[in-house]
Amino acid sequence: MSDNEFQCINFSSPSMFIRKIMITLLLTAAVLFGAVYIFINQKNFGKAPSGERLERIKQSPNYKNGKFQNLTYTPAVGEDTNMAEVMFRFLFGKTENKIPAKALHFEKTDLHTLQPDENVYIWMGHSSYYLQAEGIKILVDPVLSGFASPVSFTTKAFAGSDVYHTADIPDLDYLIITHDHWDHLDYKTVTELFPRVKKIITGLGTGAHLEYWGYNPENIIELDWHESENLSPGFRITAEPARHFSGRGLKRDQAIWASFVLETPLQKIYIGGDSGYDDHFKKIGEKYGSIDLAILENGQYNRDWKHIHFMPGENIQAMRELNAKRMIPVHNSKFSLAMHAWNEPLKKLVEMNTEKSRIITPKIGQKIHWEDDSALYEEWWEMYD
Repeated sequence: MSDNEFQCINFSSPSMFIRKIMITLLLTAAVLFGAVYIFINQKNFGKAPSGERLERIKQSPNYKNGKFQNLTYTPAVGEDTNMAEVMFRFLFGKTENKIPAKALHFEKTDLHTLQPDENVYIWMGHSSYYLQAEGIKILVDPVLSGFASPVSFTTKAFAGSDVYHTADIPDLDYLIITHDHWDHLDYKTVTELFPRVKKIITGLGTGAHLEYWGYNPENIIELDWHESENLSPGFRITAEPARHFSGRGLKRDQAIWASFVLETPLQKIYIGGDSGYDDHFKKIGEKYGSIDLAILENGQYNRDWKHIHFMPGENIQAMRELNAKRMIPVHNSKFSLAMHAWNEPLKKLVEMNTEKSRIITPKIGQKIHWEDDSALYEEWWEMYD
């Protein structure tokens, strides 16, 4: 072999090797991109608003710079951290007692045999609950598939907590969806319920998912903050602000997150959804004078996202500012979405209720008459320590 031939091989081989690496990397990136694209375009991710719905959204005073905004500045994470640190702590941090050490045990109420004139509340874990109020039947944020994520093997329900399924749900007058997060809007659950739902009430923009999944748009009531709908004589619902965010895929805040005030002939019920603390609770309390029952989140909190979920005790403060006679805590005891013990939210709530406000803490599946202020509720979560 001549010196020229040897030099040619030495120069060309590294170049070919680098070229092969680059081609391999590009092909790998293309495959990954394609896999992500296919994954996030599954039907359960829903649909972004378009057409007339999008035009209505653009007219909202709460929609600016291409997305819905909170009333006050709300960073995604606390001011003393950043998203990389938050994700590292969430993925790799250790949390004692994050899920129950043994299966939970509950007895469920048969919803099909309830008397239609009963004013009752039945909790289904996390933020899912059934409500009868003066003859109307309502289901809020049902996630009854056993998981609260795009895939069934993550964010699974605690053993024994997932006692209700769609077959257990009777015909409904109203299905209320407070926002489109996976732990509040479950594709499998709502699509199975569609034949039994007369009307769906939700925040502006979320109807795009529901319509895409097959629900009749004529039966979707989408409300922006402060908008109201007369449901039937004596019944009215109004969307009120919350401090949170929305989104099921890569793009956030294309649908509004909301709380709701249901006014019946005899009382007012506040359906809180997810929210961090802010002054909107005081404004809502002033607007309505008093609330007979407030259903507020209690759990999945952390200093890292303190602006979008109540920290311990803030729900008690919100209850006072709402002028609420009673409060039922939700958003706990079914899914682990934060770095705290599974039963810490209920423990702290009882501990911090120093003024003995009327806070009702039912078991999952237990039928309660919330107007009965003489009823006592055991601290059932203590049984699982």
